[in-house]
Amino acid sequence: MGRVAILTDSNSGITQEQSKELGVKVLPMPFFIDGEQYFEDISLSQEEFYERLKGDADISTSQPSIGEMQDAFDELLKDNDEVVYIPMSSGLSGTCQTATMIAQDYDGKVQVVNNQRISVTMRQSVLDAMKLADRGYSAEQIKDILEKHKMESSIYITLETLKYLKKGGRITPAAAAIGTMLKLNPVLQIQGEKLDAFAKARGKASAKKIMLKAIQDDLDTRFAEYAKAGKMHMEVAYSGNPEEAQELAELVKKTFPQYDFHMDPLSLSVACHIGQGALAIALSAYLPELD
Repeated sequence: MGRVAILTDSNSGITQEQSKELGVKVLPMPFFIDGEQYFEDISLSQEEFYERLKGDADISTSQPSIGEMQDAFDELLKDNDEVVYIPMSSGLSGTCQTATMIAQDYDGKVQVVNNQRISVTMRQSVLDAMKLADRGYSAEQIKDILEKHKMESSIYITLETLKYLKKGGRITPAAAAIGTMLKLNPVLQIQGEKLDAFAKARGKASAKKIMLKAIQDDLDTRFAEYAKAGKMHMEVAYSGNPEEAQELAELVKKTFPQYDFHMDPLSLSVACHIGQGALAIALSAYLPELD
């Protein structure tokens, strides 16, 4: 049986410290802040990021360079026969496309997974890939399984401010001004490739109710078979507001006590576009192949 290494990036929410405990390699995502390059969880912490965000610094996201990806592949192939790389959703970054192009030079030894996930749902894909590798699946088989089940997850996010959606051109300045005046908290969704509008709420309390209902609707419809068997992962994510997130976590665990639960900070690549104070509820289905 060949040894299969699992590689991901910091958009999974897996820190450099956690990566050592888990036995996976995590590429840090690069950022440019006021023209200077930083790497998530290496030279840029969550706290530092939000301080710079509050100070209205010019922040832009980037992706690992071709050289950094090649170095990671080469390093892992020294002690392993194959590599499975799980980057963030191709709809949110060009990393997946770049990695797929580079992987063509590795004669099938590097498999890049485009399973359309980010943050806590992406983290679950990494954990699933590790279990599949332990059970003897090849890199290509792991890629096929993760992509086969790529749509079996949902994320719903509510925002504290519309400022960053306006800044990124996702809504007009007029819409942002009206939303701020009316104290609207949009609820967005990630199901597959994009960050899309889902609903509008008056205040965070209303937004939480909308997200909980959306999760319940998914459990009753899209994931009914998994939900009845108790085979769902329930997750919460947040951007720079851990105390508020902990309150939401307790509510989610109380509402859905039958499912396992995990909470992480949102990827800084997402936080960059939605700002501080966001809350997200997510869920993903168990892989049938791991039954």
